[in-house]
Amino acid sequence: MTHGNFIISLDFELMWGVRDKRTKESYGANVIGVQEVIPRLLSNFRKYDIKATFSTVGFLFFNNKDELLNNLPVLTPSYDVENLSPYNGYFDTVSNKQQGDLYHFAPSLINQIKAYPEQEIGTHTFSHYYCLEKGQTTEQFECDLEQAISTGRKNDIVLSSLVFPRNQFNDEYLKVCAENGIICYRGNERSWLYKAKNKSSENIVRRGFRLMDAYLNFSGHNCYSDDYMKSILPINIPASRFLRPYSTKARFLERLKLQRITSGMTYAAKKNLTYHLWWHPHNFGINQNENFTFLENILTHYRALHENFFFQSLTMKDLAERLMNEK
Repeated sequence: MTHGNFIISLDFELMWGVRDKRTKESYGANVIGVQEVIPRLLSNFRKYDIKATFSTVGFLFFNNKDELLNNLPVLTPSYDVENLSPYNGYFDTVSNKQQGDLYHFAPSLINQIKAYPEQEIGTHTFSHYYCLEKGQTTEQFECDLEQAISTGRKNDIVLSSLVFPRNQFNDEYLKVCAENGIICYRGNERSWLYKAKNKSSENIVRRGFRLMDAYLNFSGHNCYSDDYMKSILPINIPASRFLRPYSTKARFLERLKLQRITSGMTYAAKKNLTYHLWWHPHNFGINQNENFTFLENILTHYRALHENFFFQSLTMKDLAERLMNEK
């Protein structure tokens, strides 16, 4: 039976994903909140029969700074902008307690995810690596990816899915992924608003239109057919929508935001297409009740689409393997 697919991927990164833009003082509450967010997500996903891909930064697997420093890749990124690299002094801010630096390490949360076998742990690279920033090289990226894969293997996890940090990638890096056993990745929406760019090439116009696109349909539903996704390896399972967190300033727009997502899901279910929703666990770190109430509305809609149109929740790996078998 043909059916549409509902994909959820989560960029699990803690401070490593925001440290070049934010500080513990300005964003620490969101990051610490992930300790509560992950168990709540796992509980909600099981309640609604949701399978998700937790794309995890490799640094999170370690207990403390010493463990991390003893497991670094041979090559590290040589970004022109030094602040983009965590290897350029940022480790000095990381705690070396035996356990308990909740801003930077999360082995207990990873173990909680592993306890839900229907969920997938993928990779968000080892160091939250930026593939399009100037100065870094393909060889450095490959070392980073190999270290992520090795770290996963030491924790009895075979990494098959990848989400590129800041959604930065190109064909050269995709080839490296395929050569290292990555079978799928989350690509960007087809619209010009979401074309992969480095930090210096981004502009306020695109950011503004992307913000409006979260509430009004500027770029379309961004749903994808099997034929569109399965052309080459690694398989591209593109994003459909970023789930923006609750904001008190924009709370009057919550209904529009929900309609933007659910209408895309409905379109995918009726047309037998794939809809891919994503966010970061730290987006839910504050205003947790508001964020989880919003998520439950989405998951309730999924269950209705499942019952009426056989809409299926799959991990990225599940969908990629199915597409590979259909070739």
